[in-house]
Amino acid sequence: MIRVGLAALGAAVTLHIGTASAQLRPLSEQELSARHAQGFLELNNSSYGGYDFTRIALGADVTLNANFRNIRLGEYPYMPRNGSGADIDMPLLQFGRSDGTDAQRLVQISNPYFEFVYRNAGNAATREVVGMRFGFESIAGDVGLTLSTLSGSMRVDGGAAGVLDSRNDPGGGKRWDGTCTAPCFNFAQMGGVRAGDTNGPSRDFWISALKSAVQFQPPAGMAQAPDLAQAGVWLNWRDRLSALNTTGTPPPNLPPVR
Repeated sequence: MIRVGLAALGAAVTLHIGTASAQLRPLSEQELSARHAQGFLELNNSSYGGYDFTRIALGADVTLNANFRNIRLGEYPYMPRNGSGADIDMPLLQFGRSDGTDAQRLVQISNPYFEFVYRNAGNAATREVVGMRFGFESIAGDVGLTLSTLSGSMRVDGGAAGVLDSRNDPGGGKRWDGTCTAPCFNFAQMGGVRAGDTNGPSRDFWISALKSAVQFQPPAGMAQAPDLAQAGVWLNWRDRLSALNTTGTPPPNLPPVR
């Protein structure tokens, strides 16, 4: 069993982007003056809902094909609903697929970021780190995904099978096992999701690790704030998601998951 920390998972996703090669060459002053560029690392500070935030973003577009297995995040006792003993129990997370068109083989990600959350940042005596989150400004493509337990806010359109929506969970999405009342489909039926649609990529994927609940700001391009992120590990992903199938079978992706 692999137990993956949030920062380790984020680093693996952002760094597992294949190999590339390039040759550097000097530019003349005239060539430099004709170019516009953006720093690879962007640092932004903001305040929202009584909290202060520091975001470190990688100003990059990434094409990704990667497989992860047996991801368990947030393992601690939670008596109201202990589930499998973890906030997120994800047997499979697979970016891309080996069948289908060339466009489906890779997942497109833009601006991965880490964001740290503080309370009372202006007072050295009471300043406190509340937690952090890792996310993408946008993501588009086919993601094989199986879940046993989810703590988070997620909505997936299953077409004729209905909608999987954590907002229908009486427990508020904390250690939810996917059980729902029809018309809907559950975790056992979900083999993966397609991120993005004809309107553009999905814009609200992130995973947080917090010691108390935090209201995050609306994602770029969206007016509505996300659902309140609960203490522990919390996954948010609701924007422009549709089920790859409702048979519970993830698409193939080579090399095989190890």
